[in-house]
Amino acid sequence: MGIKHIGLLAAALLLNATGCDANSAEPTQGRVIENATDFSILSPRARIAPENEMLADRLEHLLPRLMEEQNIDMWLVLNREKAEDPIYFTLIPQPEFAARRTTMLVFNRLEDGTVERLTVNRYPLGAPYEAAWQGGSLDEQWDALGELIAEKNPGTIGINVSRDWSVADGLTSALHTRLLEVLPEGFDERIVSAEALVVRWIEQRTEAELEVYPHIVGIARGVIAEAFSSRVITPGITTTDDVAWYIRERFKELQLPIWFMPYVSFQREGITCDPETAFCGDTGVIKRGDLLHTDVGICYLKLCTDTQEMAYVLRVDEDDVPQGFKDAYRVGNRWQDILTGEFVTGRTGNEILAATIAQAESEGILSSTYTHPIGFYGHAPGPTIGMWDNQGPTPVQGDWPLYPNTAYAIEGNIKHPVAEWGGQLVHIKMEQSAYFNGERVIYLAGRQTQFHLVR
Repeated sequence: MGIKHIGLLAAALLLNATGCDANSAEPTQGRVIENATDFSILSPRARIAPENEMLADRLEHLLPRLMEEQNIDMWLVLNREKAEDPIYFTLIPQPEFAARRTTMLVFNRLEDGTVERLTVNRYPLGAPYEAAWQGGSLDEQWDALGELIAEKNPGTIGINVSRDWSVADGLTSALHTRLLEVLPEGFDERIVSAEALVVRWIEQRTEAELEVYPHIVGIARGVIAEAFSSRVITPGITTTDDVAWYIRERFKELQLPIWFMPYVSFQREGITCDPETAFCGDTGVIKRGDLLHTDVGICYLKLCTDTQEMAYVLRVDEDDVPQGFKDAYRVGNRWQDILTGEFVTGRTGNEILAATIAQAESEGILSSTYTHPIGFYGHAPGPTIGMWDNQGPTPVQGDWPLYPNTAYAIEGNIKHPVAEWGGQLVHIKMEQSAYFNGERVIYLAGRQTQFHLVR
């Protein structure tokens, strides 16, 4: 055992003296979800109407406020088939799978604060857009865009170019060049990056979305509960890959797309982990006495989840999780509370991270924080609060401030010695989807406060 490892273990053993053990107050917002069959799931066809209603609501009420906030008079989202802007599908009605040849969306802010939603396309999109031009050749289409810009005479024109935010860098080089060619003389000086508008558009959750989001997260948690049960796992036979593929195929059965391959691993007595890594765990045949972990993400009604939960495989002579593991998980819940307690409107991700680390260290908690926004993407733009490979400041993304009505994957891990494993450090890896309402963090479908049990 190295000197660093001894120091970490000694610090971890201080946890019992700081109140971060099983004697701590019961964690709030805990919720046990047993399966996904208790949740209704719309057919793909039935999803179109609510998705489009939520889009119309965003365009009608949210977008005007954000364009005013960012001082952008006109926003251009220009796309070509097979090379769509990353945010294109967050702006168009369903069912659409691609841009049609060259598709131009024009958002023009009027004096009364409302925003015209216009298209300059050979094929009009229909509601909630109005066609400003349709039909004709590609050259005629670009000329029509230039004429429309001249007619509207915006003071600032936002385009999706960004050095630091990939989601806001959707305007291709060729389209950018063509745009400059058709702009009225002198209008190129009005061009500004729309990166802040894009980030705000993607990160902001509406009241209608927050109505359905808990249901979506509940489905994801329900499938995890099914996977971490005796209906899927036979100790000594089932592998971690078997469980991962069960999760993937279960979501396919529910007609819900995953945005990454589910990951399943185990920790086992005698197999120690590097205390510096966030990715502790092995793969292979699951045995009794193993501690299991999974990482799962789906998207439904355009909203994505990101969830990590843990399970314990009971030994033949056990009927409950050993107390040392319960204590460890309680420390993990305490870390979550420390982190979410630092969520204050206007604070940057870097400031939240620094405050979390300082408080966790003062309580003797060995933690690693790598929390990120979620929404239209599993890894969405907004304030980055640590990264698994960087527990210091993250430039740009970590400097982004916290806004109300935004959603996050509360992600990270703690390391805690477990007496039943001879003081071996166990990694409790946690991730639960939540939203910040401006005052506090609320878990969208509760959070895990006790292990799933495999008998």
